[in-house]
Amino acid sequence: MIQQTDFFFEGGRSGVLLIHGLTGTPMEMRLLGKGLNKAGFTVHGMQLAGHCGDANDLLATGWRDWYASVEAAADTMLTKVDHLFVGGLSMGALLALKLAADRPQQIAGVGVYGATFRYDGWSIPRMARLSFLLPLLKKVGIGRGRSFMEQPPYGIRDERLRAQVSTAMLSGDSAAAGLPGNPWYSLAEMYGLAADVRRQLPQVSSPCLVAHASEDDVASVKNAELVMREVNAPTELLLLDDSYHMITIDKQRRTLIERSATFFGSIAEASDAQRAAA
Repeated sequence: MIQQTDFFFEGGRSGVLLIHGLTGTPMEMRLLGKGLNKAGFTVHGMQLAGHCGDANDLLATGWRDWYASVEAAADTMLTKVDHLFVGGLSMGALLALKLAADRPQQIAGVGVYGATFRYDGWSIPRMARLSFLLPLLKKVGIGRGRSFMEQPPYGIRDERLRAQVSTAMLSGDSAAAGLPGNPWYSLAEMYGLAADVRRQLPQVSSPCLVAHASEDDVASVKNAELVMREVNAPTELLLLDDSYHMITIDKQRRTLIERSATFFGSIAEASDAQRAAA
């Protein structure tokens, strides 16, 4: 059964919509959300459709359902703030970029955290690196009950935190730590989303803070370089050298919070100044 785990922190008239990753949970965005709220932002850590339940709950949805839940959350946020920023981790970064591409007049800036177009990090087994073939397998009906199980270090460099997260995940507490594996069909959906977003990158005109672990175990820095190269927007690159994939909770999360708050805040201030001068 799906549990509701999203969060909302009331703040000022600049808001940030935070989007977690595939098989993940809003909990992976909560520390970032608290930090941004402390800096004055209104923050909503949304929950993607089909997530925070079991594998069957997730398999009942696809990427269009996940994106529809992002759009609904953005619509709600737009009634509460003057400037809307969106930030996403891993697959959530792709959904954030798609929202910016589709709604250039509504999205003031994007936090692209550990963007994952392909699972090509150093900890990904060779077999799993062929997961881009999964859309074909799904099309012919092969492998619906199969999953790629998460492997150590689970995207986390901080060993104590890794132990806590892996214990929760392997115990079946998907609301706290997400699912322990990625269902093949859900990964196939993720690759469908990735292909769609990659085509849309030139339509992204909102400024982007592209943050990535330099030693990302799940998605190599090539994913960040793709965003930097293809978007039609000002970009700022933040490489984190003491974190793995889950940069929103890992060792350098405070650096990510500070840079995100500064990046979003400067955009909002410039917009307000321009509006006042008009």
